[in-house]
Amino acid sequence: MTSSSRLQLQQQLCFPLYSLSRQVTQAYQPLLKPLGLTYPQYLVMLVLWQAREEQRLPLAVGELCRELQLDTGTVTPLLKRMEANGLLQRRRSTQDERRVMIELTADGLSLKTRAESVPEQLLCRLQVSPQELQQMRDLLQSWQRQLSQLL
Repeated sequence: MTSSSRLQLQQQLCFPLYSLSRQVTQAYQPLLKPLGLTYPQYLVMLVLWQAREEQRLPLAVGELCRELQLDTGTVTPLLKRMEANGLLQRRRSTQDERRVMIELTADGLSLKTRAESVPEQLLCRLQVSPQELQQMRDLLQSWQRQLSQLL
């Protein structure tokens, strides 16, 4: 491979990952619309539903940000909209007023039942086998871990 061919868009790892990420997000949109969720809101709900199962609620905003690998400036507006929509409640920690804690509302909790079919619906749209999906997820998670050690 010549040095000039290394700089072609098709030779880059970053571009197909970026493009695929955008396409997957777009594929989720029609599945999430009936739930009244955007893709980032769906990710927040996934974390909160899991935290509830693991008895980690209320969850600190900082912990949510770490799990989503997003900063508070990105997450806070999401949480405000979700609170206005009745899916969650935010309140200051009684132990440390600097910390904001998040709790699911009854509506946020009940939405989980309606959302349970979303992953399977997406899989059907992608026409990917569960094994292929697991292999891709494992590979991407491995790359995530490696890159996070470099950053």
